[in-house]
Amino acid sequence: MTPQQIQAIQTTWQQVLPIADQAAGLFYGRLFELDPTLKPLFKGDMTEQGRKLMKTIGLVVNSLTRLEAILPTVQDLGCRHVAYGVRPEHYDTVGAALLWTLEQGLGSAFTPEVKAAWVTAYGTLASAMKEAAYAPA
Repeated sequence: MTPQQIQAIQTTWQQVLPIADQAAGLFYGRLFELDPTLKPLFKGDMTEQGRKLMKTIGLVVNSLTRLEAILPTVQDLGCRHVAYGVRPEHYDTVGAALLWTLEQGLGSAFTPEVKAAWVTAYGTLASAMKEAAYAPA
């Protein structure tokens, strides 16, 4: 990721924070619309789950300038998701739901450049999670 991409992600994330609860609701609504089979993977309070999601995304977004420092945490998260029933193909659906949510929340601020930055960041992180979780031992 370039410094410009990181800046774009961090700037737009600041715009999402005031609507974090709404964004989480949009995200999960879209996720379950794209793949209803994912809904049973979520067993708790979805409001609390949404807050955890927003907190995790915020942590990652704020750490993008030192990605190597958070990579072990991201990889561990990928391994934990296997136990929840997450399969490699689910990452594409999550990415699509995330991008759709950002587009809804950011409106005209979700420019092609901003989208490309988020696609790059998500792809990098999802790849790290999947490699850690599903790579042969």
